[in-house]
Amino acid sequence: MRLTVFWERMHTQFGDRYAASVAKDHVLAGLGHRTVEQALAEGVDPKIIWRAICTDFDVPERLH
Repeated sequence: MRLTVFWERMHTQFGDRYAASVAKDHVLAGLGHRTVEQALAEGVDPKIIWRAICTDFDVPERLH
């Protein structure tokens, strides 16, 4: 998944303001207890990060 697609999905799911908050503040167990920002900075594939987001939040199937 391209990073641009990842951010489009984040903004679609959470809205412009809340997407940034989720990325900065929400710790994802599926990412080794890292935030989205930490995982991206460490080079984790955005698709893996998105799957962790889908697990933690009620993301509609159409966005998976």
